[in-house]
Amino acid sequence: MDSEREPVRVVIVDDDQLVRLALRLVIDGEPDLTVVAEAADGDAAITVVDEQRPDVVLMDIRMPGRDGLSTTRELLTRPAPPRVLMLTTFDSDDLVLGALRAGALGFVLKDTPPARILDAVRTVADGNPVLSPAATARVIAAATGPQSSEARRSSREAARKQLSALTERELDTARAIADGLGNPEIAERLHISTATVKAHTGNLFAKLAVDNRVQIALLVRDAEQ
Repeated sequence: MDSEREPVRVVIVDDDQLVRLALRLVIDGEPDLTVVAEAADGDAAITVVDEQRPDVVLMDIRMPGRDGLSTTRELLTRPAPPRVLMLTTFDSDDLVLGALRAGALGFVLKDTPPARILDAVRTVADGNPVLSPAATARVIAAATGPQSSEARRSSREAARKQLSALTERELDTARAIADGLGNPEIAERLHISTATVKAHTGNLFAKLAVDNRVQIALLVRDAEQ
């Protein structure tokens, strides 16, 4: 990030005090990031977000009372809402899928290395979706349960129709995303620069009318089933 920019303002929402402490220590150790508030549940999160107007909310999914999914939906109804990055242990994949549908820009696993969590916060702060390769694969698995042959045929035809709008290189990029690769790995596979990968990915979002990489991956899976 540009060193002249104001630090990204972050609110941490998690019912586990130790998790909040660990995240605060990691985030506040970076000159371009700062934690402006914490909350232990969804209701408290809404209050502090309205007060602090953060750039990013690092949101736990499972909490007593109002959970992260409901809280995300509420926050994203605000004018100029914060970007939401979900935290999960993946004990409930359906909630993660719901979070993405609710408008969260991505999610990270709670056991993700600190450096990657920091990168995820920065990426989301810039308005870009972020999904770790391992997390992407697990969400795809959760989303693609058993279907009838007719349902599979219908989803396959719809996905292939959407993908037909892509150039060959864009389709290669989509398939690499479906394999759970990040931008550097895609660049290596396709022998192109990471900047070109980002350009292709931007085209995928526009042409496929999707908001995140998981949706791209699901389309590829549907087309190939």
